[in-house]
Amino acid sequence: MAARIKRPSVRRLLLVQLAAVCLMTLLAGGSGGGPSALSAWLGGMVAFLPNAFFAWRVFRHQGARHTRNIVNGFYRAEAGKFGLTAALFTLVFIAVPPSNPAFFFGAYVVTLFVHWLGPWLLRRPSHT
Repeated sequence: MAARIKRPSVRRLLLVQLAAVCLMTLLAGGSGGGPSALSAWLGGMVAFLPNAFFAWRVFRHQGARHTRNIVNGFYRAEAGKFGLTAALFTLVFIAVPPSNPAFFFGAYVVTLFVHWLGPWLLRRPSHT
């Protein structure tokens, strides 16, 4: 019987991204009030939601027999992430224009930069 390949857990990375969104929202609210906090929250969610979608979609297949499905799934997940990002930017700027673009884009960038912590957050504990 073949050993099951354990999928990497991206839960910690997504939780840290969500924490970054909350932190940026609190900082924006403390320095600029409610409208700035809403701008930061929207910017963080525009970055977080497509990343969560990508993580959900990309790890559907595993194993050497599914190599083609893995590659196709990766490209579909990336295309979906890009489309969702574009749709969310459009939705935010049409429906709820940010009152403070600096906090909106600041929270967006900080949430995206959490990926730099990915290798540290996703590493598995050594059993040796």
